[in-house]
Amino acid sequence: MKKESHKLPADLILDIKTRLKTLSGQINGIVKMLDEGKDPEQINIQFKSIDKGIQKAHYLLLDEVYRKALAIGIVKAVDSCPGNCGNEDKIEYLKNEFPNIALTDLTDKLKEIQTIANRLKDYNEKKD
Repeated sequence: MKKESHKLPADLILDIKTRLKTLSGQINGIVKMLDEGKDPEQINIQFKSIDKGIQKAHYLLLDEVYRKALAIGIVKAVDSCPGNCGNEDKIEYLKNEFPNIALTDLTDKLKEIQTIANRLKDYNEKKD
């Protein structure tokens, strides 16, 4: 599937930036804790918190990018299928399951929709 460039939603950008600023403060806090010779266990807790925070911010970005790419792929497949293309059931399944697809499954679904798009392209070229 050709990568489509798109701008992130403003609310997502704000959320990720807020999270990163918080994480920056936590990192500065760890530096201060190290300078002050604080308890290593307390420092470790801060590292764990930062790790979870960065994972969440990354997840939000990936979810947005992959989910939007899949939505675009589904729309293109629906538009390309004239109703008798042999992929109607799969396209309908992906449309219905779209809101429930977990981030971990999105890449597989993107591959599926790309396979369908390729078949539809071949189908439509043969038809013409």
